[in-house]
Amino acid sequence: MRHLLHLHLNRTIEMHAKVYSFMHERGYYPSYDLNELLKNEQSFAKKALSTSF
Repeated sequence: MRHLLHLHLNRTIEMHAKVYSFMHERGYYPSYDLNELLKNEQSFAKKALSTSF
């Protein structure tokens, strides 16, 4: 069981790295530009608040 959990954790970490790289390369996640990150978060929050369910 421990080996299986370790394997799953490592695969999850690898997938996270791939997703991060994909987003960062395309400018979807400017992780090193805090001002841009804040601007994106504000934009996402506005969209979420204006969405009706």
